[in-house]
Amino acid sequence: MAIEWAGSPPELLLPLDRDAAGTLRSQLETGLRDAICTGRLKAGERLPSSRELARQLGVSRGLVQECYGQLTAEGYLCTRTGSATRVAPVRVHREEEAGDGLRPAPRLRVDFASGVPDLASFPRGDWCWAQREVARTAPNDALGYGDPRGAEPLRDVLAGHLRRVRAAVAEPGDIVVCAGFAQGLNIVLRVLARRGVRRVAFEDPGYGDGATMAAAERAGVEAVPVPVDDLGLDVGALDASGARAVVVTPAHQWPTGVVLAPERRRALADWACERDALVIEDDYDAEFRYDREPVGSVQGLAPGRVLGLGTVSKSLAPAVRLGWILCPPALTRAVAEEKRLDDRGSPVLDQLALAALIESGRYGRHLRHMRPVYAARRAALVDALARHAPEVRLTGLDAGFHAVAHLPEGADERHVVAEARKRSVGLYGMSTYRASGAAEPPQLVLGFGDLGETAVRDGIREVAGLLVC
Repeated sequence: MAIEWAGSPPELLLPLDRDAAGTLRSQLETGLRDAICTGRLKAGERLPSSRELARQLGVSRGLVQECYGQLTAEGYLCTRTGSATRVAPVRVHREEEAGDGLRPAPRLRVDFASGVPDLASFPRGDWCWAQREVARTAPNDALGYGDPRGAEPLRDVLAGHLRRVRAAVAEPGDIVVCAGFAQGLNIVLRVLARRGVRRVAFEDPGYGDGATMAAAERAGVEAVPVPVDDLGLDVGALDASGARAVVVTPAHQWPTGVVLAPERRRALADWACERDALVIEDDYDAEFRYDREPVGSVQGLAPGRVLGLGTVSKSLAPAVRLGWILCPPALTRAVAEEKRLDDRGSPVLDQLALAALIESGRYGRHLRHMRPVYAARRAALVDALARHAPEVRLTGLDAGFHAVAHLPEGADERHVVAEARKRSVGLYGMSTYRASGAAEPPQLVLGFGDLGETAVRDGIREVAGLLVC
């Protein structure tokens, strides 16, 4: 979509070489033509007036008018009486058109993507209130760079929240605010690498987008997969791996959905203490539980051995880009320094707004509102599969807003995913999240956080025939 600039369009960078053999008009025409063909100037975008562009470039207005006229005749520009000269719709040529993985995929009618909350339910009114309140009351010294650990008011309320809700051992001084899980993990891995950790274990299946493995590679540590079973992370296999740190999602394992069993939680804490190792606890999906009582964080069992990572990406929205690292006291200084070197600290005004949201009770009210919403969508998924594909078993339903669908033996997971996309339904195979990439046993990870109940039912009905073949 073309930008509609208020007032005059901004300056347009079109270098002219007055010592070159070509004429200035030829250079200007070539520069504009290239800017349009490569997408620098978008279709419908308004160009400066001939007078303004002539002033910017230090050439005559007549030269610019002649250039505009030529490009209009060639179909690159369009003019209309009483309106500005604009870029005409032309094909944009890009070297990476063969596919670089960065452009959006074709739009799906129903997308069972996981890890995405209900974006339409973001509490806009409460967020606006919090931002206004902060802008009105924040002292002047809060507007500087501040403490690299983060704004003190946010660290204070986060510590209280984690103590009450997650049974964590949390002090404000040991919390470092970051820009979500990805940055938090990157910081922690770099700190551990500098302290001699060379091997870090990750759950298998686990994060499948490659970002976690890439973070380990950038930090200079070896990433080793450790299996997950019906009780969660296999701590015996972890001990045999030789890792000195492990990344876990004990509250609702990503992506299998299992909860780390009590005996495994204690064994994990014991492993960290006995092996002089560290646990990096991603508190994924801890806010939304349905059929069982909430479980406390592993950090509460061994606070000197666990780094707790949390975010509001699932409870509010990924766009907020705020999270935190709850550090063992011995690592706080190193983590805070790594954060300072990264970006001098996360946006302070947003931190203060989040603090106001939590302290006012509005954050808790939003969570209480969303729990029955997600529970209803979960029920719609269960009902739709029972009705249209009863052979498919669901697990991982205790928390969060994704579940695992176990396809019948002999089903071709990759074929199901590909055929569903042809029907404009996004399905995602477990093979994506396995270290080996194996598609056996055939399973699907079904997210329902950003889907209404009707969309859940429609999507399952559309692909039901694929699931049972």
